[in-house]
Amino acid sequence: MSHSRTEIHNFAAGPSPLPTSVLEEAARGLLNYGNTGMGVCELSHRGKEFKGIIEGAEGESVGVSHSTRREANLRKLLNIPSSYAVLFAQGGGTTQFSSVVLNVLAARRLQHRSDSEYTPPVLDYVVTGSWSSKAYSEAQPATTKPSSFTTLPKRDEYSFTKDAGLVYYCENETINGIEFPLDQSSPYAFPFDLVPENVPLVADYSSSFLSRPIPNLERHAIIYAGAQKNLGPSGVTVVIVRKDLLVDTAEAMKLGGVPVVPIQNEYKILADNGSLYNTPPTFPIYVSALVLEHLLSRGGLDGLRDINGEKARLLYETLDAAERDGKVRCVVREKEARSWMNVTFETVGEGKEKAFLDGAEARGFRQLKGHRSVGGIRASLYNAVTIDSVRALCEWIKAF
Repeated sequence: MSHSRTEIHNFAAGPSPLPTSVLEEAARGLLNYGNTGMGVCELSHRGKEFKGIIEGAEGESVGVSHSTRREANLRKLLNIPSSYAVLFAQGGGTTQFSSVVLNVLAARRLQHRSDSEYTPPVLDYVVTGSWSSKAYSEAQPATTKPSSFTTLPKRDEYSFTKDAGLVYYCENETINGIEFPLDQSSPYAFPFDLVPENVPLVADYSSSFLSRPIPNLERHAIIYAGAQKNLGPSGVTVVIVRKDLLVDTAEAMKLGGVPVVPIQNEYKILADNGSLYNTPPTFPIYVSALVLEHLLSRGGLDGLRDINGEKARLLYETLDAAERDGKVRCVVREKEARSWMNVTFETVGEGKEKAFLDGAEARGFRQLKGHRSVGGIRASLYNAVTIDSVRALCEWIKAF
């Protein structure tokens, strides 16, 4: 059976829905970008037209006047200071598991270039779910033990190493439905003030990027995010990195005590070349640029925070009521630790999950099945998911 776009409520965890108006504009650009007679995927990444997209160049030259000022719009949305570089990388958030470690260790080694005996530092990881567990496993010589990950640590449970090489956390865990609360007075809020001042703070924001403001952005050394949740199609990753970490990793390697850094993982190389060291994923970057314009036109992050908070409130209130009636069970018990973006729950009773998902499918709801590693049901409420779609899902939960 064929369906129109307006008949479907897409709750995919990623790649996620994108605004229809953005896709329509992208379709036009795919065929004829800026009246150049060429599609955006046919443009040279070193030509003036594409540089107008990625660098934010202004001008009346053909194509450039249609620049979406990608980096400028991202800086505006997040209020990113000039002391940070904004990079557009490939390889997804998974590649950043190693990139952040390699660049931070190289910068630290250069800071200790005069040390006759150099000992690599301890790396502190806050493991709260599947993605932070994978990041930890890549950086450490041991593998984390499996866990259901249904809560966040409280403030008094943290103990950071005084001279750690970095402190890492994942702001939102898509699989488990856990997110650090925006309210900094919550006992589950990330304790920025407990991180030693000289220790680089690294955050994976892949699944909550641009859904609301980033608390204490200037306290971070590196923030990275895959585009495929709230920014654009899969294929490009945003890296916001403090400029003092843009170092020559080959120089650090010669001092000893740090590993070789592949050229694609070095932030300095990427920054020095304006994210164009090699051919970038041009179409995902173009669509992301259109999304940034769309988000600014909708009131920026303050507006997004308000609507995303309301979507999450509506769905969780409906689920809590259904839980009191014995129909479902929310996976994350502490309300302040619940994700705004990825709402996870289970049905109660044998065969009920299949019945719920089959009924949802018949009503136009798509991609509600939980991650294969944990099962259950997951509704992802990314920016392009409308409040009307959330209300419709709430009505199905009530009727089930």
